[in-house]
Parts: sequence; C-alpha cells; structure tokens
Amino acid sequence: MSRKPKKNCRRLPRKFYARPVLIVAKDLLGKLLVRKTSGRRIIARIVEVEAYGGRDDPASHAYRGMTERNRVMFGEPGHAYVYFTYGMHFCLNVKAEIEHVPGAVLIRAVEIVDGVELALKNRKSSSITGLSNGPGKLTKALDINKAHNGLDLVKSDQLYICKPEQSGTFEVSNSKRIGVSAGEERLWRFCLGTRPIEVEEQKPKTIPSFENCRTKAVQEEGSKNGQFL
Repeated sequence: MSRKPKKNCRRLPRKFYARPVLIVAKDLLGKLLVRKTSGRRIIARIVEVEAYGGRDDPASHAYRGMTERNRVMFGEPGHAYVYFTYGMHFCLNVKAEIEHVPGAVLIRAVEIVDGVELALKNRKSSSITGLSNGPGKLTKALDINKAHNGLDLVKSDQLYICKPEQSGTFEVSNSKRIGVSAGEERLWRFCLGTRPIEVEEQKPKTIPSFENCRTKAVQEEGSKNGQFL
C-alpha cells in the first residue's frame, strides 16, 4: 500500500527538467504529481510516460517547427504543455530540454495515492478501476484542462511535481509509443515494470502483464548519466 505523502513535499527544481527529454522521462517515473484546487488536493504517482523530441522526431508536435499550439515545447523547461485531442480529451505534458530546444514528456498514467474521493468526483465515477490509467482519464481525474497550458510547475501552487519521501531503485519497462506510426521504432514509452495495469475489461483481482513493455531495464531514481535508450 502506498504511504500517504506529507503535505509539503519537495517539488522538483528547474534543473531537473532542463535535461535531455529521455532522461527526464525516465526520471519522472515514481515522482508525485500534485493538483490543488478549492483548498483540496490530489496526489498521484507517475507510472507511465512517453518522450517526444523536436525536429528529429516525426511523432512530435514540434517536428515541423514552432506554432502557437506547441509554443510551450520551445520555452523554459518545467512548464506544463496541455493540449486537446480527439475532440474530447486533454493531455498533460511536461516541457523538458533547455529553452529553445523542443522536447516534452507525456504523462500517460498515474496512480492516485491521496485525494481519491475528489478524483472520483471529477471523473463522475464510483469505481477506482481505470480511474487514471490513460492520459485523458488522468486529466479528468485531476481536473487539468487548457487553462493549465504553460503553467510553471516549478512555481505554481495549483499543479506541480515533487519527489517522494522515500526513493530507491525500481524496474522500468520501455516500448513503442502508443498510437504512433511515425517514428515507431523509438522505444520511448516508459513505465514502472511492477505496477498493475488496469484495463476496461479486467476481472476483479486480475493484474494484466505489460504487453508492450517487454524490454526491461533497472532504473535508479535520480539518474545521473546521460545515456539514451
């Protein structure tokens, strides 16, 4: 069972984000995403992410250069990049790399560790199954929308990411990014290899295995090397 985080956790500094996007993506696993609203808060553990680069990544929004929509990807590191997709979902990304170098990490799935009742209310749901196991689901659960696009995660009190009280080593799986055809050879989807993955049709007490994350690696939290996968 996840230990309930302290009220004032240590948020990640700017320098954490000002690194190569693949390093930031892997190091975000296990960190805590905090959403505060109306005097209440939701804390969620990041368990699945995808990395997106710039002009060298055909699957990235920044592939064809800067536009009004993707401007955050070229800006100061540590800001939220939120966009609307499929006419129905918001997706939360975190700007990585130094300023003027595009790069972002899509937060694909989280586990709610505090504020479950509020998350359920936001999703208009009574079941924790599938509560936040997708990019559109987690933004609904945490009430994240276009108004949060460009928000500074280093300074904001509404939305930020912090380091858990206890850190250590854990297994990380990587695979192809979901729903991506261009640049599909890049195994830039990263997830905690030991986390239970919920699926819509799962039966009670069953925990499906990682179907698409077969390449295993041991990731030490707070990685200091600059090696890409």
